[in-house]
Amino acid sequence: MFPTSDNGIDFTEIAYDSMYDVVDDSSFREKDAELIYKALESRLKMIPFGNYLKRYIYKKAGLDGKYDEIPIKDYQLIIREAFSDNHTPASFVPSSSKLSALSKNWLTQKTVKRNVVFLLGFGLNMSVDDVNAFLTKALREPKINFKDPFEIICWYCYKNSYNYLKFEKLWQSYLDIPAGTMNPTVVYSDSTIGFRTSAQSIQDDLTLLSHLSKLKTRDNISRVSASARKHFDILYEQARDIIAGIYNKIEDEENLLSLEAYRDRLSNNDRLFDSEKLSRIQAKRADRRTYSRDDISPSDIEHIICSAVPLDKHGNLVPGKMSKLNEHFNGKRFSRQRINDILINQAEVERFDLITLNFFIFSQKLEEHPNNRARFILFEDSTNQILDSCGMGGLYISNPYECFVMMCVLCDDPLGTYADVCEISYETET
Repeated sequence: MFPTSDNGIDFTEIAYDSMYDVVDDSSFREKDAELIYKALESRLKMIPFGNYLKRYIYKKAGLDGKYDEIPIKDYQLIIREAFSDNHTPASFVPSSSKLSALSKNWLTQKTVKRNVVFLLGFGLNMSVDDVNAFLTKALREPKINFKDPFEIICWYCYKNSYNYLKFEKLWQSYLDIPAGTMNPTVVYSDSTIGFRTSAQSIQDDLTLLSHLSKLKTRDNISRVSASARKHFDILYEQARDIIAGIYNKIEDEENLLSLEAYRDRLSNNDRLFDSEKLSRIQAKRADRRTYSRDDISPSDIEHIICSAVPLDKHGNLVPGKMSKLNEHFNGKRFSRQRINDILINQAEVERFDLITLNFFIFSQKLEEHPNNRARFILFEDSTNQILDSCGMGGLYISNPYECFVMMCVLCDDPLGTYADVCEISYETET
């Protein structure tokens, strides 16, 4: 049993204990992949949304005992009373479902829809920080979106301690605003930080509605984070440059081996040196293909980062469900399909995309960061800066995939260990 605090409810401390038990093990350098895999399999589990909600209520209500041993009905009662006190309905839209049934689902489900968190924000009288913590840690989604009028109104109410009744009035006022004619591409091209900063100037209802009127357009627009896409593009281009360099190095080594093998054969056969054939080999070496960033496709990225994932007979990655760590890594495969969807704006950039790309870049710069611990600190700082600027919150070690990546950064060969752990997860059970 590893140490915990607050009756085992400090998820971050538990995850750090697990990580350092692995990386501080005396055999870590020789058995890094094996130890990381065992930790992922037995100790680092996905924390269900219901556990986050129980923990929040447990702390706020000052309950005694272990948070996960308190009966569900006790938590349901607290939710029901809080929703009543704060004049909050069971749903943002009319529904026949009762709060008793919905609250039981919230307390027992692995995940919930994003709007549930905003409803709980009113029902449990949460602060802005509380809501953002639920979004980033419990749902692993971005913080409050300042491009979304609904979320802006929720934020304004949380910030000013307004209840649900106030939200309803403001929401109706927003719906009554006529749609503007401004180009939505211009309106929504600003960065996450820009929108967040702009919202900070909102002091009262009038300035709120004035701000929202600028966001309301007739066309359907994407509220995807421009900051996240900007950072993705920067990291993606860096990764392509690195892979082009890898391919060029392979070309150099293959040509060099060809030249040395020919020389050795002539020497071993005790013949005169064939200068004409040697010249042809050298000319071929000089005419070798040189790879550039533009030559690197999403398939090349997949080939390098997902190198340990088995392929089916068609050359595609096998389904993630075949991995024994599927629960940990579900939806976190950096495949060519995933990359293509982002590049053509069919998928939003998520935190794992940015984390994985930044990890790959750091894994290929070992000469710049030879000290494992120093590299870890630089990676953590760099990744947190990227995630925070996109409104996603920093690295959260209680998320198994993020803890996995952080442990790999501490290895002598980060990408090799990343691949080895993935490979182990696809091995047939014995």
